[in-house]
Amino acid sequence: MAPLPHDGSPPDSASPVRTGQPPAGLFTALARLTGGRPRLLLALTVLLLAGAVVLGSGVADRLRSGGSGGVVDPSSESSYAAEILEREFPGARPNLVLLARADAGVDDAGVARQARELAARLADERGVTGVTSYWDTGSRALRSEDGREALIVARLTGDDLAAERTLEERIVPRFDGGQGDLSVRIGGSVAVQHEQQTFIGEDLVRAELIALPITLIILMLVFGSAVAALLPVGIGVIAILGTNAVLRVLTSFTDVSVFATNLTTALGLGLAIDYALLIVRRYREELARGRDMPGALAATLNTAGRTVLFSAATVAVALAAMLVFPLYFLRSLAYAGISVVVLAAASALLVLPALLAVLGRRVDALDVRKLVRRGSRGKRNAGRAAEPGAGWARLTGWVMRRAPLVATGTLAVLLLLGAPFLSAHFGTADYRQLPGSAESRVVQEHIKDDFQGSPTGVVEVVTRQAGTAELGAYAQELSRLDGVLRVDAPTGGYTDGRAVGDGQPGRVSGDVAYLTVVPGVEAISEDGKRLVRDVRAVDAPFATYTAGTTAALIDSQKAIGSGLPWALAVIVLATLALVFLLTGSVLIPVQAVLLNALSLTAMLGAVVWVFQDGNLSGLLGFTPTGSVETALPVLMFCLAFGLSMDYGLFLLSRIKEERDRGRDHREAVVAGMRGTGGVITAAALVLSVVMVAIGTSRITNTKMLGLGVALAVLMDAMVIRTLLVPAVLSLTGRASWWAPGPLRRLHDRIGISESGPAHRAPAPDPAPADAPEPDTPAAPARRDAEPAATLSTAAGKPVP
Repeated sequence: MAPLPHDGSPPDSASPVRTGQPPAGLFTALARLTGGRPRLLLALTVLLLAGAVVLGSGVADRLRSGGSGGVVDPSSESSYAAEILEREFPGARPNLVLLARADAGVDDAGVARQARELAARLADERGVTGVTSYWDTGSRALRSEDGREALIVARLTGDDLAAERTLEERIVPRFDGGQGDLSVRIGGSVAVQHEQQTFIGEDLVRAELIALPITLIILMLVFGSAVAALLPVGIGVIAILGTNAVLRVLTSFTDVSVFATNLTTALGLGLAIDYALLIVRRYREELARGRDMPGALAATLNTAGRTVLFSAATVAVALAAMLVFPLYFLRSLAYAGISVVVLAAASALLVLPALLAVLGRRVDALDVRKLVRRGSRGKRNAGRAAEPGAGWARLTGWVMRRAPLVATGTLAVLLLLGAPFLSAHFGTADYRQLPGSAESRVVQEHIKDDFQGSPTGVVEVVTRQAGTAELGAYAQELSRLDGVLRVDAPTGGYTDGRAVGDGQPGRVSGDVAYLTVVPGVEAISEDGKRLVRDVRAVDAPFATYTAGTTAALIDSQKAIGSGLPWALAVIVLATLALVFLLTGSVLIPVQAVLLNALSLTAMLGAVVWVFQDGNLSGLLGFTPTGSVETALPVLMFCLAFGLSMDYGLFLLSRIKEERDRGRDHREAVVAGMRGTGGVITAAALVLSVVMVAIGTSRITNTKMLGLGVALAVLMDAMVIRTLLVPAVLSLTGRASWWAPGPLRRLHDRIGISESGPAHRAPAPDPAPADAPEPDTPAAPARRDAEPAATLSTAAGKPVP
């Protein structure tokens, strides 16, 4: 990656310098606003930022882990059944497990007495209900096969936040560890959620500490100036702090997932730096072309600022598509994502221009490359071949000359990389998301390996208006299903159609009763899902509703499948419209959508090959589960699609700008790549660093999100934008810019170009694609005059 020259040499030095008054419009007005009173704007920013820090400081304590409802369709059968159970039988669904171990054996008289006292103390705690233990019931399901461990299960009441607060403040301090002759470990879904949230918070801090220094080093290599490098990082910090405040406000009205903090950090830092990188680079180019500060600021916002606005709109639309799903996990991440995109764009278009106005030409101060250049003045001419942009121009020319071969080969590789996704299996997150040392995971593994069926992984069946005889016959029928270990009902316990126990008290409330089907198979598996479908298929002469983790998973997959076509329609139609407004072409928007989708194939294939199938699991430090979290690919697709389109618009906007200046199609593509190849690569490296830092998390889903999106970003910047886009544009040629008459006239009225609707700048004399740039920028022209020569549209000769 070649750094920008200190003088900010433009990528196309042959282009005429326009130093006249910029055309009136939104971005010119924005330049006047930010350049006219920059210090006042910065002072207001500082005040707003201080308020955001105060408001957003407690947001982490208000976010939900999403374990009980984040990936559940609230209108589904399983949610309805869960509401009935919560209302009629509040202690029926244990979310807390105390795993008690005694070396003398759990049936020892002294151990039994201490265990009953322990269970009684737990029942006396505020916010705890439904306490059940092996020592009170004698249930074999609550005793390990070796007789050294037994379970006490209970329900922590309230929502996720209240339950986790009870766990942290009262249960862990009073019940974890040694309890007389018993050694107690705490597990259950609420403990898994709490540890997950704790790990996410700690990992996020580490990710920020990793990403920020590396990002700053990359930016210093790109810009050469420490001052210029600090500007994008500052804009990223503003976006993150602002979004935390927005999330804090949102938690007052709706549930917000804890994963929103990861998305906020990744998008806030990544997008803000992308946008700032584009704007600062263009501002330095305009200064090098001889413009004064106001003119450079206006030209920058009319070009790079316009691109930022379109890019932000595209990313926001891609994330907004998640709002069509009823799962609050996806909806809350859409809220977070849209907020951070808006704040990143607003900071780049308002705060950054104000900073540039204050700095002026001092944006190039603290040139870190002086240390390298010291004593090497005589070698300046030898480095002529490394002029920025020349390498991108040569590569693009090579690709366009071999377009059929490059396009075919690249497409084949991308499809091959995406092939593993065809064998994807979807599931839900469980305790295996946690690292092996997490206490709640250790408890769950003990239950899975040493106990007959998990008391927290059962299939729950709620019935209405069922007679005693009918209910008993129904329970017997359920117990005969393949994969059922036992059925517990008000009429008794059943195995293989045989009664094996007395009736279960407390399982009837008015005309409502419930049964628990204890599976003999892994709950979150294909066998577990088949069992739930079999339970739902059993006929009964009364109303039945099925709940439980596996039932919720099936309903969530159905909801996602129903919403997916609508989400894709939102993304595709909005993207087509935005790219049309930018380019005025019908074909280019279609190309952009298709190529963008291709950039995601490697990510989706890697998700299955690595995280489902377990390849590289030892190196990356996670436990494969044989499935992928159902909602996560949706999030990753929307996020990666928006980010990839972000880079696509960087390139298309510059190509359109060069074409508006009068270059033919091929020259415009080469010049566009020459002008944006470096900035897209730098932006992709920065964003991938942020995502890889997120991917160092100890939580598997967070690791998959970070590493998967990082791969998609790099593939898009290094393969799609570098090889496939120039090859396809070469194959389609000038037809790329075609639009039917009505749409062309519509674009002339409402489309946005560099200088406003229907504007076409005079064209420069086309320069060779690989022509070296001059040593010094063009001399500044008078501010009240146009360039001395323009092109004649008739003969192409300079006219005075």
